[in-house]
Amino acid sequence: MTHGKRVRVVAAGDHFILPSLIREALAREVDCETAELTLGWPLEPFGPVAEVTEASDAEDELIAALTGAQVLVTQMGPVTERVLDACPALRLVVVCRGGPVNVNLDAAKRHDVRVCYAPGRNAAATAEFTVGLLLSALRRIPQAHDLLARRGSWEGATYYTYAHSGLELEDLPVGLVGYGAVGSRVARALCAFGARVLVHDPYVRGEIHGLRVASLDELLRASRAITLHARLTDETRGLLGARELALLPRGAVVVNAARGPLLDEDALCDALESGQVSAAALDTYATEPLPAGSRLRALADRVVLTPHLGGASRAVAEKAAAIAAAEVGRWVRGEPQAHRLT
Repeated sequence: MTHGKRVRVVAAGDHFILPSLIREALAREVDCETAELTLGWPLEPFGPVAEVTEASDAEDELIAALTGAQVLVTQMGPVTERVLDACPALRLVVVCRGGPVNVNLDAAKRHDVRVCYAPGRNAAATAEFTVGLLLSALRRIPQAHDLLARRGSWEGATYYTYAHSGLELEDLPVGLVGYGAVGSRVARALCAFGARVLVHDPYVRGEIHGLRVASLDELLRASRAITLHARLTDETRGLLGARELALLPRGAVVVNAARGPLLDEDALCDALESGQVSAAALDTYATEPLPAGSRLRALADRVVLTPHLGGASRAVAEKAAAIAAAEVGRWVRGEPQAHRLT
């Protein structure tokens, strides 16, 4: 809280969550002094920085911008112990994403810095992207485009033969592993297509769109296509491996736009090579960026690969800025935070 003083906010955006979007959202919520800072992510490589992960390597730049500031709103600014030590005026950090992977939460607690985040900002975008991946894998749309537009070949017309044509969603049993903010939206969209939606999520109660299935094994045996929507935990890491993929009907399709480590990539490649899985579409990977030597690259005729784009929509950036600005407004007014971690 500011006790009547005009708060100074640093809007440390990037090429996706633009600093101007944060500033405009703040202007709708609170009277404050806003300084804009543009960090490199996501157009430039990022990775572990000191004791945080998935952060821009801009500690010095962030420290300089935070001089005298009480609030930081950022997507990937590295809020490390060093940054917190150097910025004693800082009292609130709001991260414009679903998890504060760029913040040292223990250090923030020691420095009495409140940390908030922006859950749900990309649920609709990721759900839509997941459906797009599923359609692309079922009907081999990217492969047909590549053959015609890039190679000038009409060979993709062979997909219009019974032996090579894909599956349609209507009446297709599609299994959803997880039924949170994204999975539930995917279920509603697939129901609109006329798919037979099956859902396995042991933590969800109440009404769902589709048929609830008690066990993962039962879901896999019944599904011609599966999409992953589980959180990455110790329990779900490697959730789909060789044993699980072997339970699918032969020729099934696998889609993962959730978290790469949910899926054993080597087991998936084996299943693709054997024909147990006919196609896959992936937006997330065990290692990102996808290594040059990944076996997935050699299976491009059966795999759709995108570079973690599921949450990349303009609406996501605008929602994230609005959620963050609302948290700043609550803090300034002395109201309880909606999405507080420390």
